[in-house]
Amino acid sequence: MDKREFLKTSGALLASTFLSRLSTAQTTAGGRTNWAGNYTYSAKNLDLANTTEDVRQNIQSHSHLKALGARHSFNNIADSAGEQISLKHFDQIELDTKAKTVTVGAGVTYGQLAPYIDSRSFAVHNLASLPHVSVVGACATATHGSGSRNGNLSTAVRAMEVATANGEVAIFSREKLGDKFLGTVVGLGALGVITKITLDVQPTFQVAQTVYENLSFSQLEHHLDDIFASGYSVSLFTDWQNHRATQVWIKRRVDPSSHTDTVADFYGAKPATQNLHPLAGHSAENCTEQMGVPGPWYERIPHFRMNFTPSSGAELQSEYFVPRDKGYASILAVEQLRDQITPHLFISEFRTIAADDLWISPCYQRPSMALHFTWKPEWPAVKALLPLIEEKLSPFGARPHWAKLFTMAPTRLRSQYARMGNYQALLAHYDPNGKFRNEFIDTNIYGA
Repeated sequence: MDKREFLKTSGALLASTFLSRLSTAQTTAGGRTNWAGNYTYSAKNLDLANTTEDVRQNIQSHSHLKALGARHSFNNIADSAGEQISLKHFDQIELDTKAKTVTVGAGVTYGQLAPYIDSRSFAVHNLASLPHVSVVGACATATHGSGSRNGNLSTAVRAMEVATANGEVAIFSREKLGDKFLGTVVGLGALGVITKITLDVQPTFQVAQTVYENLSFSQLEHHLDDIFASGYSVSLFTDWQNHRATQVWIKRRVDPSSHTDTVADFYGAKPATQNLHPLAGHSAENCTEQMGVPGPWYERIPHFRMNFTPSSGAELQSEYFVPRDKGYASILAVEQLRDQITPHLFISEFRTIAADDLWISPCYQRPSMALHFTWKPEWPAVKALLPLIEEKLSPFGARPHWAKLFTMAPTRLRSQYARMGNYQALLAHYDPNGKFRNEFIDTNIYGA
């Protein structure tokens, strides 16, 4: 397989083409697309804002508007029947060392934020597996990273500057909104256009990453919590065949002067003898450093290097969150579909995430396990599989990732969120005429 073919088949696992590539999307045949190319936006125009005043004027002059971030969503969550607006030029980063916060513009990605704050001896608590998602977009959709003691990325949000439907700029914070703030953080872009977001930061730290191969699923029956608590962040990869995880990626916080010892047997899995890619047989050159070598947090917590941008990101993604104590049963349920899933799959990944109190976060008030599917770009086959997977996961109260592909009935989806009615009330308060509503919101938040 030559390099070009390799990038085509596994590009989305490696990183993304969405870094400042809005112009590419605009010229794609048939209209602007998301980074993976599976969704074409129906919005008539994309307006590029340079200032908060530009954002206010756009809001006031359009009846329907949605903010478009890094284009990493796989569904129509960022689309609009009217206009879209991009804030990619909002690239300011302001670190407050005394308050231990950082405030970033809506165009800033984690790939830009992380080295900036690390060079000043600070870190955020977690990162997604791909580092180039935007901070605002990731938090608005409860994108999560991994770690049994780590909340999703949204849990670091301290405050947001938001241009609301009337064109005014408001500050959303716990101090100003009290309990209602918990309903605004994972807002799905439906409360207004976020221009700035403030995150909690902590002292910088080092991480060492070790990979093990071939962990039997049977070990998860009695040791699931121990396995996922074995590192600061832990991921299990599988192709659903042979009742095993093909790889276990363990990321441990370490003292920079130490070397992480690699045990010879990790619940029956054996340590890898070289850096690996999650897909067997693929070069690991674009993956973050492994083999227990310590390095900065932002160069280990993601699976893929920040400076690697493939030429293609052709893939589809789905993900479902279940209670962690139902994780093993959920895996067994989905495993029954293994021979239907595998032909259309690049790889699956299991991760754990701490509970939070954000009203429509998939981890709301329950420690969770996420079952992630990275699919080949074969939508008809995947579309037929998703209802089968969702039915298998239904007894466990599965909640889909808001920005990925799912077919769950809106009534079932809403039933998983005890504060959904409160969230709907927030939408009615901040956007009474539905300026920021779109097909995604109308279907999943209000549809039958």
